[in-house]
Amino acid sequence: MSLLVKPCSFCDRPVAKGTGTMFVKNDGTVLWFCSAKCKKNYMTLKRDPRKFKWTNKYVKGGIKQKK
Repeated sequence: MSLLVKPCSFCDRPVAKGTGTMFVKNDGTVLWFCSAKCKKNYMTLKRDPRKFKWTNKYVKGGIKQKK
């Protein structure tokens, strides 16, 4: 028995088989979300996961922007 584990598209936490939400965009891109919190932050609020400490994609020193 193997578990299909995908990373969440927002927080990068594992999403086990049979849980979470799969969202398919019109261009065919598949997005996996572990919770409604992640889906809302990504889709509705259009937030950057690198700015939130509760995500695994958080950048401690801050995001360096190109000038």
